[in-house]
Amino acid sequence: MTTTNTPPLALTMGDPAGIGPDITLALWSARETLSLPPFLFIGDAQVLRDRATALGLQAAVAMAEPETANAMFSNAIPVLASDCSIPVAAGAPDSRNAAAVTGAIEKAVALTMAGRTAAVVTNPIAKAVLYDAGFNFPGHTEFLADLAIKATGQASLLPVMLLAGPKLRAVPVTIHIPLKDVPAALTEDLIVETATITERDLRQRFGISRPRLALAGLNPHAGEGGALGLEDDAIVRPAALRLKAAGIDAVGPLPADTMFHDAARATYDVALCMYHDQALIPAKALGFDDSVNTTLGLPFIRTSPDHGTAFALAGKGVAKPDSLLAALRLAHELAAHERIAREAR
Repeated sequence: MTTTNTPPLALTMGDPAGIGPDITLALWSARETLSLPPFLFIGDAQVLRDRATALGLQAAVAMAEPETANAMFSNAIPVLASDCSIPVAAGAPDSRNAAAVTGAIEKAVALTMAGRTAAVVTNPIAKAVLYDAGFNFPGHTEFLADLAIKATGQASLLPVMLLAGPKLRAVPVTIHIPLKDVPAALTEDLIVETATITERDLRQRFGISRPRLALAGLNPHAGEGGALGLEDDAIVRPAALRLKAAGIDAVGPLPADTMFHDAARATYDVALCMYHDQALIPAKALGFDDSVNTTLGLPFIRTSPDHGTAFALAGKGVAKPDSLLAALRLAHELAAHERIAREAR
């Protein structure tokens, strides 16, 4: 198991009725074999105890602070409380526990911003359940950005979603909006800002000295010279030229239907896609079990599994922990890269 003097990772509970507790327990149970980076679980300790019993796992749970988590990790799952309001039944989400879910995220961000934890790793949430409790954000990404703005006093902040897998890194420029709204939302400035943040974080956190960016076209065949849409020549191409002028290695627009085969992927480090599914379909097809959702552009590192709460699997012992394992390992790796970059400055 990884032993370092660095702070533990902050792992949030996610929706307690989903598979977050299941996969957390599965990984901790194999901590030695997996050389698992130490984490502090932020959530309801009783949920872990009950789920361990349901899954037939022997898992000790102990209350902890960030400063004590590493030392106890070999013997117990260290937990910082964000307790549920009502008892949790696996597979049966309840909006009355929404405050515990969002509270865990808020605590993880505060601890990481203070340097007491090394990074934020988020178990899956169910947005519809949170909406019923008054949650006003499209998703995790936007909520984290709002927390960062409040913590730093910045006027605004653009969070960038990156799906990072062993075969592909992909960024959607527009994220959680309907497909019909994408053309109006897609602007040259948005592409340039998204690409600039992506390039910077790939250098500083991923350790890629000169990232290569491939910009996908919005329309079939990247617009076919205007015959299949004007956005690629009017928006995407000028953005690529601005990025090149700024010294960023960027090409595009490229036809999206030929960007994701093996030979094409070897020519770039990240694909910038113009809408959500253009990025997430290839990312999940090429690495469903081991891709990681990480948010760039934040003043802290955040990673997450690339799957949802899977309520139908919760408490049954069949949920695969691979993506959470990849998220924990990537967070640990990014924190190390960021620390080295910071010390070099």
